[in-house]
Amino acid sequence: MSEMKMNESILSEEIKEHQKENRISHMEYLPDMEKIDSDIEEKVLAAMEAYDYEKYTEREVRLALQKDSLKPEDFGALLSPAALPLLEEIAQRAQEETRKHFGNSIYMFTPLYIANYCENYCIYCGFNCHNRIHRARLNAEEIEREMEAIAKTGLQEVLILTGESKKMSDVKYIGEACKLARKYFKVIGLEVYPMNSDEYAYLHECGADYVTVFQETYHADKYETLHLAGHKRIFPYRLNAQERALMGGMRGVGFAALLGLDDFRKDAFATGMHAFLLQKKYPHAEIAFSCPRLRPIINNEKIRPMDVHEAQLLQVIAAYRIFMPFSSITISTRECERVRNHLINIAATKISAGVSVGIGGHEGEAKGDEQFEISDGRSVEEVYQAILGLGLQPVMSDYIYV
Repeated sequence: MSEMKMNESILSEEIKEHQKENRISHMEYLPDMEKIDSDIEEKVLAAMEAYDYEKYTEREVRLALQKDSLKPEDFGALLSPAALPLLEEIAQRAQEETRKHFGNSIYMFTPLYIANYCENYCIYCGFNCHNRIHRARLNAEEIEREMEAIAKTGLQEVLILTGESKKMSDVKYIGEACKLARKYFKVIGLEVYPMNSDEYAYLHECGADYVTVFQETYHADKYETLHLAGHKRIFPYRLNAQERALMGGMRGVGFAALLGLDDFRKDAFATGMHAFLLQKKYPHAEIAFSCPRLRPIINNEKIRPMDVHEAQLLQVIAAYRIFMPFSSITISTRECERVRNHLINIAATKISAGVSVGIGGHEGEAKGDEQFEISDGRSVEEVYQAILGLGLQPVMSDYIYV
């Protein structure tokens, strides 16, 4: 080992030891975090703790498939190992529900990463504050050029993303991006750091329609080992983000666990219960699921996903569809072209296209490094034609503003 690398290794160990000694509790709110009066977190975690997927039998899976409306217990059956031999029947039922509620429509959008500065130390993420990547933040002029380029492809929905740094991407900065987006798009989503309800209200006033938050894993102890520093370390504040967004006036909220970080069946069950309980409490809310699998990241060879193969991914997505048939389900470029085409033909109703996960990259070369490696680099036109080729109808937007 060279002297430079040896010194870097020693320094890295010193940083880790310092952080361990000064590590804050992952369950205690920080002073600037809004604590709402809600029992959603308690109910979700209790349901996950009680979920024993090994207890289900083929008979219980078949009984769940025969029901018009599923209860949480039935949802648990569809996620169990006993359901895997019946995956073809589950997929058929999911496809029936999709066509019943969405017809042949597949909605298209693209993400726009406007900054990758991050203050969190999440060991599985390419943006984490200790990862040596090229950091960048787009200014207003650059953001607008990116949006102009995206709009020229025909897309009418954009998802605005940042790294989780309130210092480098404050609420006002994100709000100005939303105002620019409203000039070009009919639907604006946000995937940024969790906020208080008044901050979500401000962003909604700026033009944002919905908020997606990845809980990553609902297992609090595992969550603690993966999130070593930063605001994201605070588990309950993140878990309650969707409810604060709805309190702030957002039309819709999205849910996701990063499949492969921990026991994917438990995480998928908790994700579904989280969405289910919030839908009951806020009946007007539009509910969406994302189903990302852990992907390789820059400068990190240690993080490898736990086994979540294509069959298990289809099982999770189909279970979401049957349990909450009106929900939107997004399939991202973490998955390859073949898998994405297969899933939109069964249960997914939303697909990204023309994707760049670097900072910028739609109008020209990206200014900053990407968060993860994508598996499907097709253009908007290529995805559009693929949807048509499956006998489905690509939809850019079904919203009309008056």
